[in-house]
Amino acid sequence: MSNDPLLQPFKLKHLTLRNRLMTSSHEPAYPEDGMPKGRYRAYHVERAKAGLALTMTAGSAAVSRDSPPVFNNILAYKDEVVRWMSELTDACHEHGAAVMIQLTHLGRRTRWDKADWLPVVAPTHVREPSHRAFPKLIEEWDIERIKKDFADAAERMKASGVDGVEFESFGHLLSQFWSPMSNELLNEYGGSLENRMRFSLEVLGAVRERVGPEFILGVRYVADEDCATGYGKEEGLQISHRLKDSGLIDFLNVTRGHIETDAGLTDQIPIMGMASAPHLELAGEVRAATRFPVFHATRIQDVATARYAIASGKVDMIGMTRAHLADPHIVRKIIEKREHEIRPCVGANYCLDRIYQGGMALCIHNAATGREETMPHDIPKADVKRKVVIVGAGPAGLEAARVAAERGHDVTVIEAASKVGGQILLTAQSERRREMLGITDWRLAQCEAKGVIFKYNTWAEADTVLQESPDVVVIATGGLPHTEVLKEGNDLVLSAWDIISGGIKLGKNVLIYDDAGDHAGLQAAEIIAASGGKVEVMTRDRSFAPEVMAMNLVPYMRALQNKDVTFTVTYTLDEVRRDGNELVAVIGSDYGGIRKEQRYDQIIVNHGTLPNDSLYFDLKPLSSNLGAVDYGDLIEGRQQKVNTNEAGKFQLFRIGDAVAGRNTHAAVYDALRLMKDI
Repeated sequence: MSNDPLLQPFKLKHLTLRNRLMTSSHEPAYPEDGMPKGRYRAYHVERAKAGLALTMTAGSAAVSRDSPPVFNNILAYKDEVVRWMSELTDACHEHGAAVMIQLTHLGRRTRWDKADWLPVVAPTHVREPSHRAFPKLIEEWDIERIKKDFADAAERMKASGVDGVEFESFGHLLSQFWSPMSNELLNEYGGSLENRMRFSLEVLGAVRERVGPEFILGVRYVADEDCATGYGKEEGLQISHRLKDSGLIDFLNVTRGHIETDAGLTDQIPIMGMASAPHLELAGEVRAATRFPVFHATRIQDVATARYAIASGKVDMIGMTRAHLADPHIVRKIIEKREHEIRPCVGANYCLDRIYQGGMALCIHNAATGREETMPHDIPKADVKRKVVIVGAGPAGLEAARVAAERGHDVTVIEAASKVGGQILLTAQSERRREMLGITDWRLAQCEAKGVIFKYNTWAEADTVLQESPDVVVIATGGLPHTEVLKEGNDLVLSAWDIISGGIKLGKNVLIYDDAGDHAGLQAAEIIAASGGKVEVMTRDRSFAPEVMAMNLVPYMRALQNKDVTFTVTYTLDEVRRDGNELVAVIGSDYGGIRKEQRYDQIIVNHGTLPNDSLYFDLKPLSSNLGAVDYGDLIEGRQQKVNTNEAGKFQLFRIGDAVAGRNTHAAVYDALRLMKDI
């Protein structure tokens, strides 16, 4: 038996967990009609078969109809959920993993115009800033109804065969009662801590009565709201003791913070450039004080941190949730002494930002996550070995090379620069976003281990590629900044890339016209503002930087709001002309009726990229498929067989920004779904 602390079993009541690694309850927004069907099941099974001890499902599964999900959560108030949770649970059990589910009532953390258009309820009339719904002050009959809903939902979960239920109590209804910031009741449910916890303990009592004494129950909560209007650590420890002493639960899942604003949520669930394991010490304090089983998960993105959490006795079970989106096979690789092969979570938070914007969780650099039914995590070998030449060593090219090498092909990568990275190198110029290098560093290591040949400092022409005698050519040459979008004065503006890459003298009064709304515009603004320059970020959109999304916006705002930076929405930059040492910007609007002039000493246009595709078009007439892709075969996972040029000697494809400006995930997905069948 291994002496690795992470691989030791843990006994929780009657349940033996095979190791100390888990994924905490999280909602990837994969349900279909509110049910955890095929996609949802495949996602959890992939982690179960790789050795995970406990997969906790369904962050925020709704127990009541007046708790409608604001993104695609499981509807635990429906009887049909039993069937689908049973299938998921049975499938995970077959691979030795335990399964739990998280139940909740969202309280004010939802909206009234979702689902059945019922009023939002909370122990306050004050809205939650993030979701903007003004709640109805909860009444006695609401309390009785919701207690029954919790018990009914827990009974359904027990019937489905799950190993336990966790209740969500930070930011949601249970903790809205606990917190002074959100409880203004003047009855027996408000005021003192005893009163504020009364509702939660009544819920737990109703559930325990329904499911019996043996069924495992726990609570995920914050032991310190870490804000002036909430409760602090002292009261959080009292809450911890009261939960334990109630005799109604079997474990505590501890974290810290508050989530009613984007900034609070991002501190509670940190992203890249923020501290690792920021709440682990608090979880350890709770375990030491209560001597009760404690789970924990908050930015535990590497095995060393997880191992420390267990070995030091801070916690009993450690969650690596976003890390398992990046690599579902973490446990298997630990067991097989292959930790160096674990695909890193870089903290880009593409997963969470997508669900808060109404999409489903996807990992920025594992395109198989959430697509387990169609995309492989383990790449199968090809029947026939082929010579594959890839031009470009950014995320798309490196993923294509990795997958082709896994397939057993002979792979050569031609790269114009002296090292791999592509646009990732530009992104990583920001200290906060340096972890993005993990995307390309990991792929480079995988490729080198599998014998991929890299030819650096080589500008690829058609002859360069033809000299390799390829069977397959993949163009992954990326894109170049597109700044020629003005009616006049395109030669007077710079790109955001010019600023980020350095070597350009920074202006003191700068306009950034951000028509792409991605990271590059805000990175440029941050650099100029940090140098002491005055910056105006202007966009024609109704809001700025929509592609950055909510949680990733937080560190930018913290870096920009305390400097001389303004944000202007719904205006267009139409023309630029020079007047002495100044640039005159002619400003318009899509809404009409506006034409004004403003003066700056530097103007930057961030309008995305245009494909760097000249090599593709040079090679196109020489290829057997003339560059064509059969989208039906691509989507259905079949090999590309287009052959429209009998004289062609190789197949030709292009991926990533060499096709059109998109993002890192799109580049990686292009490569995976094409190359897995080559």
